[in-house]
Amino acid sequence: MGSMTKMLQRTGSGVTFCAAVGLGTVLLGTAAPGLSPLLIAIILGAILRNIIQLPESWEPGIQFAAKRILRWGVVLLGLQISLKTVLDLGPQVLVLIISAVGITFLGTLGLGRLLKVDSELTLLIASGFSICGAAAVAGVQGTLRAAEEKVAAAIALVVLFGTLMIPTTVALMAALGFGDDQTGVFIGATTHEVAQVVAAAGIAGGGSVLAIAVTVKLARVALLAPVVAGVALVRQRSAPVAADQKRPPLLPLFVVGFIAMMIVATLDFVPAPVLDAASLVQQFLLATAMFALGLGVHFKSLKKLGARPLLLGLTSTALIIGVGLGALYLGVGA
Repeated sequence: MGSMTKMLQRTGSGVTFCAAVGLGTVLLGTAAPGLSPLLIAIILGAILRNIIQLPESWEPGIQFAAKRILRWGVVLLGLQISLKTVLDLGPQVLVLIISAVGITFLGTLGLGRLLKVDSELTLLIASGFSICGAAAVAGVQGTLRAAEEKVAAAIALVVLFGTLMIPTTVALMAALGFGDDQTGVFIGATTHEVAQVVAAAGIAGGGSVLAIAVTVKLARVALLAPVVAGVALVRQRSAPVAADQKRPPLLPLFVVGFIAMMIVATLDFVPAPVLDAASLVQQFLLATAMFALGLGVHFKSLKKLGARPLLLGLTSTALIIGVGLGALYLGVGA
């Protein structure tokens, strides 16, 4: 009880600040469905961090929101993913999803080596760009234990290039004359964040485009667990720990929770109103965490990273777009 009281005293002000902004962005997103609470939150955080000096006493709470609250949001994200719905996409679309994640992940790792980008930052970028943005960065960070500056840089790149993909994917599909089904498949298979998928699909026509895009994207999110497990396994084999050190788990606890929630969604026994409420809570938790992560984006620090991580983000985005277009021309989603 004493330790809980100390934690609340240490984190209270910072967490309250982040939660208030997170709630505000969710309410704004509810009032204006075209706006993404997560994007608004992280952009607000980045702007605020770089124009005003926040109280030092808030920092522990901000870090708590960026790590712990983000992980709780990732756990609840699993409730949106029914494995039955994923399997109903059909073998062609499932092959596209696995190919998009696999090729982009491995290709980004290779490009990162060629560009001589820091290996941990490269791994975080590869995860975020290939799977599901900030949630994937958090998942891999649970195994990687990279510096906060690298995590913030990866998140900033996801926000930058994922936001640019919103008009890009819509314009590409319109220019190339693909129908609603293929547009939905393409947006879901290539766009980085769930929120960015919703924004792009809404602009592209909503309705069936939105439904298909979100389903495809959530199928990509489902690959978070196996990718995190694979990263942990490779790291354990390539960097054995000393006898007196504790070996990190193959799957962080919150990723196990994410899998458990996917199983709950698949069993389909939770009433729809409860799922709707959980979705709102999940949005609130992730918006709170996104704001905290935005507060970790120091433009001066990002400037020090140089042009190579930006080039890596650009080429990684181009890679996943190329995979998606190739699949459409092969008839996937038609």
